[in-house]
Amino acid sequence: MLRLSLPLRQALGRLTLPVLFAASFAVVLLGRLDLRVGDRARAVLSDALAPLYALIAPPVRALRVTADGLVGLIGVDNDNARLRAENARLRHWQAVALALATQNRALKAALHWVPSPAPEFVTARVVADAGGVYVRAMLLATGPNHFIHSGQIVLAHGALVGRIADVGARSARVLLLTDLNSRIPVLLEGGKGRAILAGSNGPRPRLIFATGAAPRPGEQVVTAGLADGIPPDLPVGTVRLTARRVPELVPYADLDRLETVQVVQGGLPPPAAAAH
Repeated sequence: MLRLSLPLRQALGRLTLPVLFAASFAVVLLGRLDLRVGDRARAVLSDALAPLYALIAPPVRALRVTADGLVGLIGVDNDNARLRAENARLRHWQAVALALATQNRALKAALHWVPSPAPEFVTARVVADAGGVYVRAMLLATGPNHFIHSGQIVLAHGALVGRIADVGARSARVLLLTDLNSRIPVLLEGGKGRAILAGSNGPRPRLIFATGAAPRPGEQVVTAGLADGIPPDLPVGTVRLTARRVPELVPYADLDRLETVQVVQGGLPPPAAAAH
């Protein structure tokens, strides 16, 4: 162990604080110099590598596009496999449909069945949502000499929309099947039951006074054709059950986004407007 004299120890004690202060100042200075040197070095390196980055960027981009294309090809292959399976199922059901169509024609010929005449219709443009005495209605622009009268059935893309309620010289108002005043006899899928499609002023009408089998979710609904002017077998929508198991109908036609409709010739006046 090194022994120091008392005066030397006193001198070293007095020098400790200045030495530590100088060392701290040197460390701070070196840190600032190192930061500046590091920033300058990074800038020089970036300047040197920028042309290299610009040179290799197109090949890297092309490689990325190629990789994305390969991933897409894998997805396309999976989609093709799914479509092939769906196509096989569709071929099966096409064969079933053709066989049923042949059998249907043979039965009709054996029974000397007289087909119902195809309904004639005129096309009109929807110009506004017009309520009036009805909550759920829309206005059609018909032009002069339109031959449209009250009670005619209105379709959109072959699906039932409602009935003509009022007719003017150049316009007509349609009472939608969702209006509270609308009552249309309908037939459940396969003729298993009948019901009255009653509007509720909401987005989905209700199926009331149903007879036969109880309506099931997803079941197809068509017009029954029990009243004059309502052709049978017109598609209307599908059955949906509410939380309280009340059967209602999801219309095939999007009643909020109609641009053109078809007015079927013939029909009866709609029921008198009820208070809303």
